[in-house]
Amino acid sequence: MGAGSSSSSSKASDVKDQCEDAVETVADSPWLEGLTRWGLAVRGGMYLLVALLALRVATGDGNERADKHGALQAVSHQPLGRVLLALAAIGFAGYALWRFTEAVVGERHEKNRRKAVLRRVGCAARGVLYCVLFAATLRYVVSADEKPGSGNAEADWTARVLEWPGGTWLVALVGIGVIGGGLYVGWRGLSEKFRKRLDESEMSRAERRWISRFGVVGMIARMAVFTLIGVFLTGAALRHDPREAVGIDGALKRLASGSYGPLLLGCLAAGLAAYGLYCLAEARYRDVEPRS
Repeated sequence: MGAGSSSSSSKASDVKDQCEDAVETVADSPWLEGLTRWGLAVRGGMYLLVALLALRVATGDGNERADKHGALQAVSHQPLGRVLLALAAIGFAGYALWRFTEAVVGERHEKNRRKAVLRRVGCAARGVLYCVLFAATLRYVVSADEKPGSGNAEADWTARVLEWPGGTWLVALVGIGVIGGGLYVGWRGLSEKFRKRLDESEMSRAERRWISRFGVVGMIARMAVFTLIGVFLTGAALRHDPREAVGIDGALKRLASGSYGPLLLGCLAAGLAAYGLYCLAEARYRDVEPRS
């Protein structure tokens, strides 16, 4: 019995190692590197579009959704919109695949096991997020005239969760987690930790300076957006009012409706544009090899 159990465990371990080796082979392939860099470029373009939509909201010109779905709809209305969306979908798929390979093999030899697990989970979560964005983009490719939902999906989901036993606490914890995630992004920006991801040896001095500035400003802007979303979500839990919960679009539009809102939203739009430019720089200079 013991010998059989040991043999089964050994076979399972061998299969696991073989799977990881296969994923590592894919991760090291030049075609995945190309897809990854294209995905980073598409991500940068998406942030630039969101920044433009946010600026339109700040100036009172336009009622589009100031988020990624609004950006997809804006692209769908352009000449060759379906072609552009298909290219964007390829980029999102490549980005998601890269994140999944990192989740499997990226931290294989990390000595700090707890840190390795957290990074794997983070990579897998980003992969899932971009799979969802990939699916949404494909829907626009199939039906370019499709309009994003006019309702508040965040409020709908929050209403459901609030009805669960302990749902209020769960929503509050998620809101606090989003705030914490935003503060972490801001810390990475202010400390310039993101520079470790880039191959600065190929940059000129001016490129290093400007890319660093774009990264700092962009991550501070993302921190502000995440913090706003987290605050509204936590408020929904405390007031037991799901209408308080919003996504990026809702957070930016609520900011615009407050005192000095258009000015603050304009600054935030500039920050998101800076992050888009940083993502474009990442597409060129980021080290996309899995960590080992």
